[in-house]
Amino acid sequence: MKTYLSTFALAIFLIPVCQAQRPAQGPVSVQKYTPQSLGYTKLIWQDEFNDEALDTSKWEIRGVGKRATGYVSPKAVSVSDGFLKLFALKEGDSILISAVGTQNRFMTKYGYFECRAELQRSAGNWAAFWLQSPKLSEGDNPVVNGAEIDIMEFFKKLGPDIVSHNVHWGPYGLNQHTTHGYQSYLKGVSKGFHTFALEWTPEKYIFYIDGYKFYEITEGISQTEEYIILSMELPNELKDLERTVFPDVFMVDYIRVYKK
Repeated sequence: MKTYLSTFALAIFLIPVCQAQRPAQGPVSVQKYTPQSLGYTKLIWQDEFNDEALDTSKWEIRGVGKRATGYVSPKAVSVSDGFLKLFALKEGDSILISAVGTQNRFMTKYGYFECRAELQRSAGNWAAFWLQSPKLSEGDNPVVNGAEIDIMEFFKKLGPDIVSHNVHWGPYGLNQHTTHGYQSYLKGVSKGFHTFALEWTPEKYIFYIDGYKFYEITEGISQTEEYIILSMELPNELKDLERTVFPDVFMVDYIRVYKK
């Protein structure tokens, strides 16, 4: 397991440019922030998942069909008891997974994006909360083409208390693609519900877990509108699912987007 810092840093700092994953670190703030304390007092979009089905005026099931070692299927998505439930499950010899997105429904630029959720139990599949630009494949300038901003990915194989954040820009599969990865350590994050948030400004991305600030990043800053995605992902090789227990679920309590 990668090493991490287990104590709070007393100063906020900027992360230097590097394409490899860094060792996981603890929060860089003692203070816990809320969107309101940061000046984000206008709630512009939300889903509390209080209906008994996915609200198709806000979301569409994304990418139905083959993905990695499984298939994205509407059967792996449900809304009940006040939660969006994104499953990884087996149906015969197939593994079904789930992804929903706001493309064609809601896009915005800058703000505070917050998700309250309970992460999956297994180490092979993983939960993700991210933003995506529809122009990502059109060029490698994040100002124009945007970025993929992975606010939270939970690869439990890295350890039960480590959350990953990644920023990607440039077309995938080409040498123009750039990835910067970061990892945060917060004891107990794999148990119960926690909040995962991004503050996105024209100058930086700031990542939060449970209100604590973990990273400020000034590379790959998108200057274009993006949409929200929630997903349960699978690895590219079946051997990486040896420790997965099906069915597994990524359970989302709410998504909220604020502006100043």
